[in-house]
Amino acid sequence: MNLLLSEPDNFHSHSRLSRRGGRGSKMASYPVLTFLVFFSAALSSTCDGGKVLVYPLDGSHWLNMKILLELLHSRGHEITVIRSSTSWYISEVSPYYTSITIAQDHSHHIESQDFMTSFLKRSIEIRRREGSLWAFFEFYQNLFNMLEESQQDVAKMVIDIFENETLIMKLKKTEYDFMLLDPAFPGGVLLAHYLQLPTVLSARWAFSGEAHSIIAPSPLSYVPQVLSYNSDTMDFFQRMKNVISHMMLIYMHYFVVNPPYQAVCDKYFGADVNVMSLMQGADLWLIRTDFIFEFPRPTMPNVVYIGGFQGKPSKPLPADLEDFMQSSGEHGVVVMSLGTLLGDLGPELSEIIASAFANLPQKVVWRHIGERPTSLGNNTMLVKWLPQNDILGHPKTKLFMSHGGTNGIYEAIYHGVPILGLPLIFDQIDNFVRMKARGAAEMVDVTTLDVESLTNTLKNILDPTKAYKEKIQKLSQLHHDKPMKPIDSALFWMEFVMRHKGASHLRTESYKLPWYAYHCLDVMAVFAAYGLILMSLVWVSCRCVIRAVIRATKSPAKSKKE
Repeated sequence: MNLLLSEPDNFHSHSRLSRRGGRGSKMASYPVLTFLVFFSAALSSTCDGGKVLVYPLDGSHWLNMKILLELLHSRGHEITVIRSSTSWYISEVSPYYTSITIAQDHSHHIESQDFMTSFLKRSIEIRRREGSLWAFFEFYQNLFNMLEESQQDVAKMVIDIFENETLIMKLKKTEYDFMLLDPAFPGGVLLAHYLQLPTVLSARWAFSGEAHSIIAPSPLSYVPQVLSYNSDTMDFFQRMKNVISHMMLIYMHYFVVNPPYQAVCDKYFGADVNVMSLMQGADLWLIRTDFIFEFPRPTMPNVVYIGGFQGKPSKPLPADLEDFMQSSGEHGVVVMSLGTLLGDLGPELSEIIASAFANLPQKVVWRHIGERPTSLGNNTMLVKWLPQNDILGHPKTKLFMSHGGTNGIYEAIYHGVPILGLPLIFDQIDNFVRMKARGAAEMVDVTTLDVESLTNTLKNILDPTKAYKEKIQKLSQLHHDKPMKPIDSALFWMEFVMRHKGASHLRTESYKLPWYAYHCLDVMAVFAAYGLILMSLVWVSCRCVIRAVIRATKSPAKSKKE
């Protein structure tokens, strides 16, 4: 274990105090102003000095979490981040947080560039055979194998933390105000329960599906399930596909992702505790989407939508990149990036993309990792890294070609740039289904990609007579037209949990109900029993009446005959 303590911000605190003292004589002559200043200062300092324990997830999820940590740090809170020794993006040393490093024997899959490249290659091979029943099962088997091994690694890391008595004692003694975590790999959920800390989840996905599905009603008739590739308007066959996708998620939960965590729960908490109920008992969910991007659906009071919280005005570009952008003239620039996990598509796909770009009058900036394509045109600049937000906000940018991560999509929405999707794995097709339904994006299939179709699709979106630009700018206007910025909303609610030691009044207690009580099956069973009893009584009564009538009619007839 490595403990790396960042320097306290005492210097800045003393500087603020000395500056306030220098203004004291001037403010004394304005008693009302003095009162307002100190009153507002008291309000703003309510959570100063808070302590936050963070259990993040690597990759693009960490980029989201890091923004929240920097924000909390700027407010004077002390941040402690738990990371693995093999972490890819989560630095051991940072000016914003103290790190606790847990030694691991090997990299978690989400932390391995080689593994993710291999997983992508295998996923594309399976998708090329899409349509057959065998390919359907292969697709889920490939996904389940990756998730199962990853969740086992995370569960093992949690056990390592629990068995480290020195570390646990230190964590308990620190008395954190709340724990901030990502539930896609819910090791932090277990640790928060072990330490009995209020919990704030930064999420879009949880370990067994979309985050809403854990805490809010999700009718399958109009709430698309992950990997169903449906919109919220479904015909009969799409609803059938939605049900099948839901069944696969149920299977995944019980037989793939939950068993490693249930074993931890059984050992340390007892068999009556499970990860699902612990997540449902979280104080607050910071959902990294909103209903500009997401389809309308039921939600809950302890859900706060912070979609696009990473958006910010663009900064000036480096000189060489700025010169390239300006050289595009009236045609503008196409920007392509495949995010943090997936940078290399392999030579075959790279050559197709390079050839299509070469057919465009626009200039192209392409974040590319791998061999330089031989068909690369003079209009294309390859870079290992690019300031994505800044370049999307540049007036010369006309189109964003993306794999479909929500970070990039929200940056495109923020700056009003149409998107061409090249979805590869996970939720990326689902994301583009949403953007396509909004009329702000198109999507190409990586398994059938060729130069001609890609070129035509690029030119179609870039055509100024088409409505893509108009649609994305409308989404951008909606995104900016809010009473509070998403990042400010995230900060307010995190500090709310800190001030009030949780937010249990916003959380439904329905998760404590057994499944049959949640669905009122016991009530329906009683009603059915009463109904059967009533029907039986009516039936018996009717039979008795009928028999009495029959006997009554037979008796006069018999007496007359005699």
